[in-house]
Amino acid sequence: MDGIFNVNKPVGWTSHDVVAAVRRWSGERRVGHAGTLDPAASGVLLVCVGRATRLAEYLAAARKAYWAEVTLGVSTDTDDAAGQVVATAAVEVPAAQLAAALSEFQGHLQQRPPAYAALKRDGVPLYRLARAGVAVETAPRPVIIHRLILLAYRPPAVVLDVECSAGTYVRSLARDLGERLGCGAHLSRLVRRASGRFTLGEAVDLPTLQDSLAQGYGAALLYAPDEALLDYPAAILGQDSVARLRQGRALSQAWEPALLNADLCRAYDFDGELIAILRREPEATVWRPEKVLA
Repeated sequence: MDGIFNVNKPVGWTSHDVVAAVRRWSGERRVGHAGTLDPAASGVLLVCVGRATRLAEYLAAARKAYWAEVTLGVSTDTDDAAGQVVATAAVEVPAAQLAAALSEFQGHLQQRPPAYAALKRDGVPLYRLARAGVAVETAPRPVIIHRLILLAYRPPAVVLDVECSAGTYVRSLARDLGERLGCGAHLSRLVRRASGRFTLGEAVDLPTLQDSLAQGYGAALLYAPDEALLDYPAAILGQDSVARLRQGRALSQAWEPALLNADLCRAYDFDGELIAILRREPEATVWRPEKVLA
């Protein structure tokens, strides 16, 4: 079994819980996810099976979209509803002030990750250090907020539609918005509505996935592995080129002009099987195999 399950992760499950369940239900050893969702969050979690696990990094790098509820006036140590309250304040924020603040959080930003995060410091996840009482100053990281729309404002609740780059913490966005407004805030609810081209409307819930795998037709719910790569151009290669790629060797031939403007390329054989992901060398027409799948 090779492919991608678009799973609607429920609240209360970790991403690892979902992977473990799919591994158990499918009997497949190679199972992984592409883009962690916190236990308190729900929505699109992409689970890769078989050869598709080698493409997880391309899925994880895709743009994400969320519905987020932010509660003003309450700050927590985890920046979400799962943490301990560390400060409260009265909420006296006019809608115009909120709209002005939100406009400052669009585009290219430097964002400080939460203290409780899966990021590692010297090989140890930050959340483990935080739980042990070790104070760790997280360095800001570049992120992009492509879209930030106010859907509703019912003080103290703010409901947002967020589209952002991979690596963006919506918890941090909530915290920083609260700091900007002077009242503090935390992320009280989060739903991932899209990851790249995969949407919540097409996602399968866990009971349906479990039943499908038990009945032997779980493969019908799989997306092909190259679904993760359809935004990249493709080339169909002859037997000699395929053989070179399987040996890890580069291709130096020139292809159609469209490919010369791309950095990555999908490579298929004449039977339509995805063979490799190729990366073009700068200032050259040489393509080197970044991932060889077959």
